[in-house]
Amino acid sequence: MLGNGRDLLVAAATGAIIAVTLWEILRKQFFKLTATSLSGATHDPSRTGLESLIGSTPLIRLRALSAQTGCDIYAKCEFMNPGGSSKDRVALAVVQDAEARGVVKPWSGCTLVEGTSGSTGIALAVVARARGYKCHIVVPDDVSRDKIALLETLGAHVEIVRPSSIVDPGHYVNVARRRAQEINDSFQKRSHEQASPDGTSQPIGSALFCDQFENLSNWKVHYDTTGPEIHEQMRLIGELSIDAFVMGAGTGGTISGVARFLKQHHPHMLAVAADPQGSGLYNRVLHGIMYSPKEAEGSRRRHQVDSIVEGIGINRATANLAIGLDEQIFDSAERVADQQAVHMARFLLKNEGFFVGSSSAVNCVAAVRIARQLGPGHRIVTVLCDHGSRHLTKFWNDEAMKKLGLDVTAHSSVEEFL
Repeated sequence: MLGNGRDLLVAAATGAIIAVTLWEILRKQFFKLTATSLSGATHDPSRTGLESLIGSTPLIRLRALSAQTGCDIYAKCEFMNPGGSSKDRVALAVVQDAEARGVVKPWSGCTLVEGTSGSTGIALAVVARARGYKCHIVVPDDVSRDKIALLETLGAHVEIVRPSSIVDPGHYVNVARRRAQEINDSFQKRSHEQASPDGTSQPIGSALFCDQFENLSNWKVHYDTTGPEIHEQMRLIGELSIDAFVMGAGTGGTISGVARFLKQHHPHMLAVAADPQGSGLYNRVLHGIMYSPKEAEGSRRRHQVDSIVEGIGINRATANLAIGLDEQIFDSAERVADQQAVHMARFLLKNEGFFVGSSSAVNCVAAVRIARQLGPGHRIVTVLCDHGSRHLTKFWNDEAMKKLGLDVTAHSSVEEFL
């Protein structure tokens, strides 16, 4: 009896140890999963500087859209980058590449120059502050006043020009290119260089034209970071396949880089371009011609893309977009009207609590359409690109929208406006 009692005690103790060990394993796995799916990455105390906060953004399931479509619609929360958009990744990648090539040097009076109508300027202004650069941003005069005010607050010199075609020397991108060249011409005349301790020369006071549309660091950083993050986050929450990735294109870098990576791991996944009205990408993907009917109608409100949506929409094949087009990454496209974008943004705020910008709304409209086409039970990933706070005077200004003939009702069901 004594032996049996001892055996029982040993068995009980062993069982308790096993139970505690299993609980600890499960507990660690749970917190790893929670940290990755909700916070994007676990906390790393070795991180230094604002730049280390860029990327590793959360991937979340959109509760209302998923419930109303019968699909699982996930959103990569890029508005949670320190500069408030996915463009933070591009800005840092472009600058780090230039630093590695010796074109510019941090804390040496160098200037980052860019032409932008979206969030790239804000991202560059943030990176410039973090790494000791000056920043010169050229914008068309139809961007929201919020973005201009934010750029100036961040310390950027903002140059405002009239909207024009990309072939016009006055287009904001072409003006930015000239401003960078002017700074570099002056730099060369002054021969303003100094020798570093190892005998190499470093640029002091030079300029970098960031060229987000054609700089291939754009799509590469999304292929190297955003795509892998989505793949890993979906895996950790138990979703082993992605049926569709849906988002718009401004430069084409994000969708090309992310879709290229995800298709290598999810070969049956659809890559869908979400395109605002007035943009030519929809026809380029479906019909092989970069053309918008507005081009022939003479009724355009804006010179680049005839839409209230900022940050996406394109009427030319940039080098970054060409990565997706040439490799035939895009399977389909969805055109989204301004009215649908306005309704979706207000639906997301009312039903999900997300206060997002116009491009995010376009992405979600297209995601819902693809969910309906695929049917219940599918997994769709999109991107919430930026926060609504930089659109207060335009897209989120109800009176401004009403003057354009747009209804600003916040619906409870997508069936009411899609």
